[in-house]
Amino acid sequence: MLEFLQYLPDVFTPWNFLVLVLGTVGGLILGATPGLSPTMAVALLIPFTFHMEPATGLILLGAAYTATVAGGAVSAILLSIPGAPANIATTLDGNPLAKQGKATAALHYCFLASFVGGVLGVLVLIFFTPTLSQWALGFGPSHLFWVAILGVTVIGSLGSGSVVKGLFAGFVGLWVSTIGYDPVLGVERFNYSEHLGGGINIIAALVGLFAIPQVLSMLTPQDLPGGVTKFAMEAQSIGMSIRDTLVRWKALVVGSIIGVVVGLIPGAGGQIAGLVSYDQTKKMSRDKAKFGKGEPAGVIAAESANNAMVGPSLVPLLTLSVPGSPTAAVLLGGLLIHGLFPGPALFVDHGPVVWTFINSLLVGQLLMCVFGIMISRYSRFVMDIPEYYMAAAITVLAVFGTFSVQNSFSDVFVMMGLGITMYFASKIGFSPSPVVLGIILGPIAETNFLQGQIIAQVGDGMVPYFFGGALNITLVTIVVLSVVYSVISEMKAKRQQRAAQQADDDGYVVEKEA
Repeated sequence: MLEFLQYLPDVFTPWNFLVLVLGTVGGLILGATPGLSPTMAVALLIPFTFHMEPATGLILLGAAYTATVAGGAVSAILLSIPGAPANIATTLDGNPLAKQGKATAALHYCFLASFVGGVLGVLVLIFFTPTLSQWALGFGPSHLFWVAILGVTVIGSLGSGSVVKGLFAGFVGLWVSTIGYDPVLGVERFNYSEHLGGGINIIAALVGLFAIPQVLSMLTPQDLPGGVTKFAMEAQSIGMSIRDTLVRWKALVVGSIIGVVVGLIPGAGGQIAGLVSYDQTKKMSRDKAKFGKGEPAGVIAAESANNAMVGPSLVPLLTLSVPGSPTAAVLLGGLLIHGLFPGPALFVDHGPVVWTFINSLLVGQLLMCVFGIMISRYSRFVMDIPEYYMAAAITVLAVFGTFSVQNSFSDVFVMMGLGITMYFASKIGFSPSPVVLGIILGPIAETNFLQGQIIAQVGDGMVPYFFGGALNITLVTIVVLSVVYSVISEMKAKRQQRAAQQADDDGYVVEKEA
């Protein structure tokens, strides 16, 4: 496995290193643009690799993949608009931190945590690829169904002060995900308009639910309810940020481990890694009330997780031709274009190319951290832009990013409709995060349940298929524990709230009598 050291110098050849730097900086910028997901960024860059050497072309795609995931946190923190689905959890505490005057610190936490998680993920890719590829292959429809259900269990605690509102918003998202065609049978569902014929695209939903309400809030005067309050970028030393990040080592460890595990599961994606790690870090915290109000551990957990999944998502891709994420699926196309066919013989037949590519991912994590922190210094210029200019720029980017996914104006109309609806829903305490999570997890859960149902019907039946086997039992146990823990935590929080209210009332009565 130390073979990768032999090809490490190949990353630092002038042309390869230049491509790595350009891919990293470009990925950070693309990631910060609402609507331009890592999958889209890699897909847009594939044509530029046609005339490159295979190793150089893969270096460009890998750098864009890594940097775009981290870059999406910039808009998530400064504008409360996640640059990609993987950054949804980052908005929950990143933007509140920025509004508290800690925007620079939040960006530092993001890139430092991304670096730690990303390095761990690539090291897992380097040292454990053969072993973990067989483990990843063991995931079938029943296992992926339970992974999606585990994600559903965190819906109620996302972004809303009310669990009931969070669950309702999540169920709305699950319903929205069913619009279009049945993923297995092809049956048409809830197509009330021609614009809904192809279903709800996740990028259109993400941009609409997060960007449009923010635009409308920017156009609302600050002295009126719903107006956006401007905040300034503070001076923060990188040394202090490193110390503050390492102090929250539990969030780093939890986020990185969950990111690695989720990355190995084919089709799961960084959004599930970020949300699950955020939820588990919150449950392990002694002060859960701080989460959602500007808790640095929330940003650290989310960003370490969605970058830790990058390396492991390539394990099943390189060894089994099974992509571990949507972006890895696009990377598969990049490999095939250059005549590289994933499989057990890939490391033998094309060792220099593959190891140079993997080494570039490792070096790219450091470049992503360095350039990300440099960019964070100049993020203050974004906040100096007048609200109406910022609103216009976000609207243009939102329309462009949404249209470019499928070259469809229907997606733009859907994006606007969801955004305007979310703006008014936010006035009564609803959050976009549970809705988006429902839209993301709905197709994963439904598709794998229907596929599992078909398999079970020709096998031993539904119960043995979905509840039998060590992996299924483990996942079901985790789901049950997650639900039970959430219920107990909610009951405990309500008791503490009632006790505090009673203490205030008693104090008021005593004061009045005195």
